[in-house]
Amino acid sequence: MDAKKQGFFSALREEVARGLSPARARRRSASNAAEVAAALRLGGALAPLMEGPDPEAGPGAGGGGARREGWGQWVRGQLQLARAPAPAGAAADAAGAARRNDLRLLLGVMGAPLAPVHVCAAEPLPHLSIKDTPIETSSAQYILQQYLAASGGQRMLSSVRNAYAMGKVRMVATEFETGGRVMRNRMAAQRAEPGRFVLWQMAPEMWYIELAVGGSKVHAGCNGKLVWRHTPWLGAHAAKGPVRPLRRALQGLDPLTAASMFAGARCIGERKVNGEDCFILKLCADPETLRARSEGLAEIIRHVLFGYFSQKTGLLVHLEDSHLTRIQSTTGGDAVYWETTINSFIEDYRPVEGIMIAHSGRSAVTLFRFGEAAMSHTKTRMEEAWSIEEVAFNVPGLSMDCFIPPTDIKSGSVSETVELPQGEKSKAGLLPCHRAKVAALEKADDNVAWSGALQLDCK
Repeated sequence: MDAKKQGFFSALREEVARGLSPARARRRSASNAAEVAAALRLGGALAPLMEGPDPEAGPGAGGGGARREGWGQWVRGQLQLARAPAPAGAAADAAGAARRNDLRLLLGVMGAPLAPVHVCAAEPLPHLSIKDTPIETSSAQYILQQYLAASGGQRMLSSVRNAYAMGKVRMVATEFETGGRVMRNRMAAQRAEPGRFVLWQMAPEMWYIELAVGGSKVHAGCNGKLVWRHTPWLGAHAAKGPVRPLRRALQGLDPLTAASMFAGARCIGERKVNGEDCFILKLCADPETLRARSEGLAEIIRHVLFGYFSQKTGLLVHLEDSHLTRIQSTTGGDAVYWETTINSFIEDYRPVEGIMIAHSGRSAVTLFRFGEAAMSHTKTRMEEAWSIEEVAFNVPGLSMDCFIPPTDIKSGSVSETVELPQGEKSKAGLLPCHRAKVAALEKADDNVAWSGALQLDCK
């Protein structure tokens, strides 16, 4: 990791450990601001990133005076849970293995999914015109103009050089169906995995996210030329295909990128969402993009995104996307198909520095496997709820050096199919997964681990 990036995040970590977020940092006195600037220039180096709680950090480390939203309190609470005695016996081992498998699937599918196509928010939207333009296209352009106006206006949105958001999530697998038999998670609310995430964005096309849930963490980023992701089970790897935005940013956190995403969409009609009349915009990934995202025996057949824009407020209130993957067998058998559908409801819009930002929402994910024998299909349903605690724009000190990819990214790129359940992929004869060494454990100073699950409820 680059020294400048180390210095920035080291200084930031020290601030949030004391309960001071980037937004509050900008409201400090001039003398304090000068101290922060010096810290940004002289910040120490970060150790390699830790994938779980720091075993050497005490449960009460760092003191109890940190603010509720401080990351120090998140990790201290989790350390106490991690040191609690675990139930013994084979049943406990089986339950633990099942939980780890569920958590891996949750993070693999919902942790950091990408949008369907490449987007450049710096490019202006097409000029609204009805002459020689299909009604579906001109209607979509009008809807997007209304969306930008409702979100704060083109001028205000274009003034954002970078952005920061911090929030909490809860994830759970609610249902599994195979061969006509349905198994439901009867205690879904109690078994939901709590966690936290932090998202940084910088124009143009750069972003970085860390999401920690249930003792595991996914972090991913884009420097404008390469999208990469790191998980405990795959290590660091680059994503195939063109650079694409993070889907989570489209869920009410980045109106300008969302509008740019739908610039080539068509209006296909109207529908009520939670009792609210909405226009529907449809966007399809082009064949060239789909080919670039495919790899070996795995072919991305389609990826379609629907955006539902409120007729009353003009804001984006619902996202639905579905992509279909075909995996050909190496033994000459039937191909296996995987369809992933994500429905996201975007709620609680509030102005932040003149820009309308959604502060909560929920997603329902369906992972459907079919092909081969008629009764061999499987369907898994997962849910996520999230809330945003803090948003800030134009954070001082953030630079391009903060989005440099890890140095241990394995050569070549990895298809999205690596996140499908391992057992099902092996049946289809998928090429072996690319793997990279998991980064060494990190010990964060001030007894605050920049990692780990975050023991807070997401209401």
